[in-house]
Amino acid sequence: MRRALLLVLCAVLSGCSAAPDPGVTAAAGPEASPTTPAIGALFLDGTHFCTASVVHSAPGDLLLTAAHCLHDGEGGDYATGISFAPGYHDGVAPYGYWDVSDPRVPEGWAESSDPDLDVGFATAHQAGSTKTLESVTGANTLLTGSGFAHAITLTGYPDERDAPVVCHGFSAQADTYQMRVACPGFTTGTSGGPWVVGADAGTGLGTVVGVIGGYLYGGDDPDTSYSSYFDTDVATLYRKMDARG
Repeated sequence: MRRALLLVLCAVLSGCSAAPDPGVTAAAGPEASPTTPAIGALFLDGTHFCTASVVHSAPGDLLLTAAHCLHDGEGGDYATGISFAPGYHDGVAPYGYWDVSDPRVPEGWAESSDPDLDVGFATAHQAGSTKTLESVTGANTLLTGSGFAHAITLTGYPDERDAPVVCHGFSAQADTYQMRVACPGFTTGTSGGPWVVGADAGTGLGTVVGVIGGYLYGGDDPDTSYSSYFDTDVATLYRKMDARG
């Protein structure tokens, strides 16, 4: 199902569980509705193809998504020309479009398309603006080494819709480094959608423990989504991005 996304990008372009990391913040059916500004759609050539979210960082410009939304994986390279529309809904980008740059994925994804490392970060800036992305949208915090069972809010942008779908479900372990959740309607384009714990009723912000990706690029059934487990590899990559500030 979400593997089609990787094929599109390719056409456009030529661990074990750990204890909560002290350096990172510790620990139904779909709804069609506008989402928190901290979640939005990734665009390439004028079409949205993936989902991303803002995570807290010192520079205030950090995006979290699936690695396969940013990099082709084994034998491939990073995508270019991507933009981010926070809070995108009904064909409207209420906070404008932000240029995506400095993408980073784990070595295991870039070298061998390891599904257990299908997590990536990038930065986003808006031409002509001195404001940081986080100051405009707010941000989730990142949680690693937290186990597999969570009550989560899952959000993603299906290719065929101009608004996100949202689901409240319970995650579980699918494999040694894989999580899964049963949420209907998460089709191609929802890759990178955040799995948020403790979402605030007013802001929608909380702690993110996963992103749609991993096994079969997020799954081949729109009713079951997967995520690579957030362990020390993700925490290390996050720290490198955060240290830019």
